Amino acid sequence: MTDGGTSCGSAGKLADDICCADLTQQYVDTMSNKQPAWAPEDLDRFRAVQQLAYRCAEAVAATLEPGVTEKQAAQRMRHWLMENGADDWFHVPFAWFGDRTTFHRFRTPLQFFPTDRRLEEGMPFILDCAPVADGYTADIGYAGSLGGNAVQAQILDDLQEYRALILAEVRERKPLNAIYRSVDALIAKHGYDNRHRVYPGRVLAHQVTRLKVRGPRAIVAGFGVRSLQTLGRELVAERIVGRSPLWADGKSSGHAPTPGLWAVEPHLGLRQVGAKFEELLVVTEDDAYWLDDDLPHVRAWTAKAPAATTPEHPTADRADAVSDAVTEEESAA
Repeated sequence: MTDGGTSCGSAGKLADDICCADLTQQYVDTMSNKQPAWAPEDLDRFRAVQQLAYRCAEAVAATLEPGVTEKQAAQRMRHWLMENGADDWFHVPFAWFGDRTTFHRFRTPLQFFPTDRRLEEGMPFILDCAPVADGYTADIGYAGSLGGNAVQAQILDDLQEYRALILAEVRERKPLNAIYRSVDALIAKHGYDNRHRVYPGRVLAHQVTRLKVRGPRAIVAGFGVRSLQTLGRELVAERIVGRSPLWADGKSSGHAPTPGLWAVEPHLGLRQVGAKFEELLVVTEDDAYWLDDDLPHVRAWTAKAPAATTPEHPTADRADAVSDAVTEEESAA
């Protein structure tokens, strides 16, 4: 074949490849509910649902007292949300007390469900809920303790650094699994345990969108049926183009951050005490930002900002610093 013939053949193959890529993207766009750039009014609605979820967590946390069970706390969240505008679920509310805040010895998904574990003085807790309102979804995590817990207080303070790290590296367009490894490196530096790796799929985050599928608003295995249908479509659509809506440390997350909304949840543990935050991160084609800074954990960090000039505990001494704080707490009691 002549050079000219070879060139024509190459051009034809290139045209076929472009056509195939266009058709694939059209198919993905048809399947997916995600928007490459959410309109401001949509972001306002997502923000409102996230605020609703955090108000619920704060309201229920204020009612907790010794003897309350995880099941009771989760039921209080569910009732509060249904009475205040939620009409469906990404997942139903969860509550974890004591060492269950670190998913201690969790082996199956069933162990994430609330139990009859009773709250005690000084015990850490995590409240997690993911309501839907008019199709707009939020997924949040709120950590606290009954009467104070020095170990959890230290973790909560340090989580500010993880929030900044994640945002910075998403803005750098690093692959999601590389950002996951950066989070792991910071966890190791601080001497904590990575507890989000216990979640199904080892996820640090997952994408959320507006539910548009029709069907019953029923619950299956703790998840809303419509949310499961939407997530299934997203998994298939993203897999076709070599991406995943689940942000973990494996090969499927070896791609740049996908534009959309991500529920990010770094979850740390130390000495069977766990803490996390979970909130929505907006990713665009060329930038990223947290959807809302008016959240309980951010307000707490802002209130402590003047103390940020004090030297940070060296990594090797972090556990000792926590021990000192615990000793001071016990002496004061």
